[in-house]
Amino acid sequence: MAYDLLIAPFADFAFMRRALVACLALSLGCAPVGMFLLLRRMSLLGDALSHSVLPGAAIGFLLGGLSLPAMGLGGFVAGLTVALLSGLATRFTALREDANFAAFYLISLALGVMIVSAHGSNVDLMHVLFGSVLAVDDLSLLLVAAIASITLGGFALLFRPLVAECFDPGFLRAAGGAGAWVHLAFLVLVVLNLVAGFQALGTLMAVGLMMLPAAAARMWARRLWALVAVAALIAFGAGYVGLVLSFRFDLPSGPAIVLVAGVVYLLSLLLGRVGGVLPRLIRPSHFEA
Repeated sequence: MAYDLLIAPFADFAFMRRALVACLALSLGCAPVGMFLLLRRMSLLGDALSHSVLPGAAIGFLLGGLSLPAMGLGGFVAGLTVALLSGLATRFTALREDANFAAFYLISLALGVMIVSAHGSNVDLMHVLFGSVLAVDDLSLLLVAAIASITLGGFALLFRPLVAECFDPGFLRAAGGAGAWVHLAFLVLVVLNLVAGFQALGTLMAVGLMMLPAAAARMWARRLWALVAVAALIAFGAGYVGLVLSFRFDLPSGPAIVLVAGVVYLLSLLLGRVGGVLPRLIRPSHFEA
């Protein structure tokens, strides 16, 4: 019974195995990105950039059809363009970064929906917005795995300056740490992982696997390495359970994965040992280690 429920779908169907490997790659890449977004108080930036990839993905769809690499390349260019334009607007105007990101992502989202609606069908629009991890082919899987590898390598190189920028950006500037370039490199990693998530979950769901596990992990660990590890485990677990539910009950795979991650987040709010509701009620905060 347990084998038929939990293992048989992956043992019997190649598309389920590809989807599971894609979820593993997404978990490894999105976990550190989501955690640093959370620590930098930039959680909504991920949501803004996930919407910003839509016009590029739509143009990639028009040129290459339902080719996920073509749509992913277009989405990366569009997301990076929005990030750069928002940064320039912040530097040369009085508006703050969050306001500029909100403005540019709304323009980008509307443009993307307009492009798909004008040149495609409702089915095409739903595919671009919500994706399908069960439709990931070998080429798309290699792309997602490559992005995860680039992300881990990038964080290995940028870990110290990123941590410094999170907790003491003034020190990084005083030490000549090139904070602006570190910030730009981080935004590139964010956009890359949103493109990877777009391959499987669509533009509206991609940020869910990035931010929900990170927020849930914050309730279970304190050290940065532990936070990233717990977030990756939660993301992969949500991917596994979401795929099983999607297969057994004929549910859309992307929303199922994100909803499972959301349930873990809600349970973490209640039960998490670092600031969860029930531990706070049982043990006063001044007794916490």
